[in-house]
Amino acid sequence: MSENIEIIIAELEKESEDKLFFAQQNLGAEVHWFFIQGFQALKKQLYIPACTSFLCGIEASLRITMSQIKKPSRVTNLNPRDLLSNKLIKAAYLNNLPVSALAFPQEHDFEDKFLNDSKRINVELVRVRHNLCHGNILEYVNTELGENYAFFTPECCRELAFQLYEISKKWTHALGKFRSENL
Repeated sequence: MSENIEIIIAELEKESEDKLFFAQQNLGAEVHWFFIQGFQALKKQLYIPACTSFLCGIEASLRITMSQIKKPSRVTNLNPRDLLSNKLIKAAYLNNLPVSALAFPQEHDFEDKFLNDSKRINVELVRVRHNLCHGNILEYVNTELGENYAFFTPECCRELAFQLYEISKKWTHALGKFRSENL
């Protein structure tokens, strides 16, 4: 009986640590709640809200940090044109933000995509954000049973949700360190 209680306590402690991780990265409440809510959605298998929350957290953290680099104070208004894009990532890179943490695991040409203006190929994070946050889930439609049996359920985004969670952890940790040292 006491073993079961110890297991439950250990699970609750781990969940609490995971949830608090984002709040402890020096990003501010206007940013860390996107990541916390993304994590909570992921734990409840709400994969679409998890994905969009992680993407919005990444975008908000980039926009706010870039704004504070230009004017070191509390941000009360963001430029509506500074959305998540290769251009914003490039500007962050030129300001020494740890943008390599935003690369997807197999995206070996990440820097080349945002540094080479002539290519006009979005980094994977930007491509996914543009599609998913504008309602385009077509690439996640499951066709394993053939075209006549194609279907979509939120579980089709499960792998993406876990990838975005890992990217978010890596990004927020690296960005928090940058902010502590530079802002």
